[in-house]
Amino acid sequence: MTNLRPLVVIAGPTAVGKSEIAAELGRRIGGEVVSADSMQVYRYMDIGSAKVTREEMLGVPHHMIDVVDPMEEMDAARYAQMAKTVIRDIQDRGKIPILCGGTGFYIQAVTRDISFGDLAAPDKALRQELLTYAKTYGNEALHRRLQEADPVAAGEIHPNNVKRTIRALEYLSETGGKISDHNQKERERTSPYDLAYFVINDDRAKLYRRIEERVDFMIKEGLVDEVAYLKAMGLTRHQTSMQGIGYKEILDVLDGTCSLAEAVAILKRDSRHYAKRQITWFKREPDAIWLRRGDYGNDPLAMTKAIEEILRKRKIIHG
Repeated sequence: MTNLRPLVVIAGPTAVGKSEIAAELGRRIGGEVVSADSMQVYRYMDIGSAKVTREEMLGVPHHMIDVVDPMEEMDAARYAQMAKTVIRDIQDRGKIPILCGGTGFYIQAVTRDISFGDLAAPDKALRQELLTYAKTYGNEALHRRLQEADPVAAGEIHPNNVKRTIRALEYLSETGGKISDHNQKERERTSPYDLAYFVINDDRAKLYRRIEERVDFMIKEGLVDEVAYLKAMGLTRHQTSMQGIGYKEILDVLDGTCSLAEAVAILKRDSRHYAKRQITWFKREPDAIWLRRGDYGNDPLAMTKAIEEILRKRKIIHG
């Protein structure tokens, strides 16, 4: 028996079906879902983030969705502070929080109670120098600098995620150490929760097909109009929110630098690559229980029941 309070995690790569399982699990066990998606935190960014709809929530309360405007900055430290407050409130009401998403660092910041206090305040001059470098030579050139200095960190950060690339280079300059080593130490911290960590996965070919179908659905649902609306609000590719997959590609279409067909092909490719990086990240989670969709006949309800049974055996739920 443990005195720690429970936290269930439903993680996995993009388009694998996490949200459906988390909502059904919440409905079955009386839990509440806490989104761990770095894009769903933003208001007005619904289609490109595949934001869960009211119908898909199945009447289960969902948190950490639409909590900041896209002009605002959101990072793992701020997310963790907000999410942990929500989780405590859910637990205080006698409910089980279900942390659901694919942003591995956001999940880790919560489940390992990561301390961000040892990360020094950024050197403004260095940050400006790195930003200027990216604007002058391109995001990939900046990312190559990180690849040379910290290949592990570079493998976890997309070249277009300039903010995280810069933060990793800043950490190297500030401490002389690699941020990947820092992250590994944080990953090894003991969780402050009675943690049940599930990773949903699928055969690669099936997952990639789901990703491509999702991209086609986003375009059909009006992703171009959504990005045009955000652009009209004054958002540019320099905002963190607009660097997300799906938004920067459509911005290129609106700016006339590529066709819609080209953007869709890039979006599908980058989403596949992102899914691969997510799987690599979750493989490093020592407590993770992996569930493959094919082992359950591709039936989300069967997977949910399997998770429920594990939670019952773990005494996280009763009855």
